Amino acid sequence: MAEKAAMQQAGVSRVEPGPPPGTMKAVRFYAYGPPEVLQVEDADVPAVGDDDVLIRVRAAAVNPLDWHGMRGAPYFARLQMGLSRPKVNALGNDVAGCVEAVGKNVTEFRPGDEVYGGSGVPLKARSASFAEYAVFPQDAMILKKPAGLTFEQAAAVSQGAISALQGLRDKGRVRPGHKVLINGAAGGVGTMAVQIAKALGAEVTGVCSTPNVELVRSLGADHVIDYTKQDYTRTGKRYDIVFDLVANRTITENRRVLARKGVFVEAAPFEGLWLGPVIGMLKVVLLSLVVPQRLLFFLARARKADLAALGELIESGRIRPVIDRTYPLDRISEAVGYVERGHAKGKVVITV
Repeated sequence: MAEKAAMQQAGVSRVEPGPPPGTMKAVRFYAYGPPEVLQVEDADVPAVGDDDVLIRVRAAAVNPLDWHGMRGAPYFARLQMGLSRPKVNALGNDVAGCVEAVGKNVTEFRPGDEVYGGSGVPLKARSASFAEYAVFPQDAMILKKPAGLTFEQAAAVSQGAISALQGLRDKGRVRPGHKVLINGAAGGVGTMAVQIAKALGAEVTGVCSTPNVELVRSLGADHVIDYTKQDYTRTGKRYDIVFDLVANRTITENRRVLARKGVFVEAAPFEGLWLGPVIGMLKVVLLSLVVPQRLLFFLARARKADLAALGELIESGRIRPVIDRTYPLDRISEAVGYVERGHAKGKVVITV
């Protein structure tokens, strides 16, 4: 009763029966390394400030950011993440769950609302979604969950779909009738990119491996290239936009299939443990100065308006999240390890 009275005095409302527990299960790690460094332990439930929303996490998606954070890679990023050990020892950017409590200044959400979304970069421990509870400011990229989605599906939307939307709509400037090639069409970003490009009116070619051909075709791709049987850079076809999510071909090879005024968009190529995407980014910038095509790299940003746009596409039936596997929280090491190996079809989701 004393805890409840204190929460009410602080301006925090909640769903009965009673306050969240003082502790929660959460993923923590104290040294960089392989998936085995991740452990589930008791942690304090994050405090709820006046402008905050406390979410009872029901599902959270695993992203490449998670294994990069776990490994402390690329190494230059440790200048921000922590040189010898992580400054933020929690993981998880994408979330879906129920609002448990809100601060006194929050007007957009109420306890009981089903919500989804995610946090930006760098991650804050209080917003890490590999836990039973997470706290976000009300202006974060959090919205009410589309009614037709399960919590697992909703958790699979945020980062992958935001990357696809910003890469195609904002960087690629995809328009109806454009021919778009997506390299890495079966991954977490790629499965959304195929659907978003179709929603934007493009003719879509997806590149993937043999086991994923039917999946990519089922998402609406007009053409599918199996890279184990055919090199897409040597088909003789030209595209208005090449959206490269794999970086397994050089920029010169990709330019071979670009229209003269085409656009090449690369999603932060990872080249080596020391500098990661920096070398690839420099190559794109320097080459773009001397060729007629637009060559771009980008890092997705957490934008609430973009999540709202994706929600409209979901509710209209034009896009749907693809889930490869789900794991319970206590199997987090397996889940992150699977994503790190780079063969997931769509998203991998943690159920909490």
